[in-house]
Amino acid sequence: MRSKRRIGRLGFALSALLAVSTLAGWMAATSAAGAAAGLLDGKIFAGKMGEVGKATGDKDQFIFQGGTFRSRACDAYGFAAAPYTATKNADGTITFTAETESAKEGKMSWKGTVFDDAIDGTVSWVKPGQKAIDYWFKGGRKKK
Repeated sequence: MRSKRRIGRLGFALSALLAVSTLAGWMAATSAAGAAAGLLDGKIFAGKMGEVGKATGDKDQFIFQGGTFRSRACDAYGFAAAPYTATKNADGTITFTAETESAKEGKMSWKGTVFDDAIDGTVSWVKPGQKAIDYWFKGGRKKK
């Protein structure tokens, strides 16, 4: 009878250890993902956005706040701030992606790079019933 109790206790202890180990791994992964999502939070870049193939563009501001990305120029078209993901690379750059949406104007898929106080990248705008339009964007960190 005693050996069955020991085996039962050992099984319980191993199960508890496995549960704690799994929980710790999940918490570490969740924390790392949250940190990556907010990697650029608090940064605002002033710059321009223009159609690919054209040298000039319109003024814009690119805002990272609360885990979201937003283009101020796109506000007028109903594009809301959207979650972004960001990765810090070995060379010191930070790459990010985001997909903003507008009920009337479709979706914009953003891909960009931030290095020191500069941002640049591309965005593809897809609206139902029309061919995708590609844009470039670039700018510098806005000073407070």
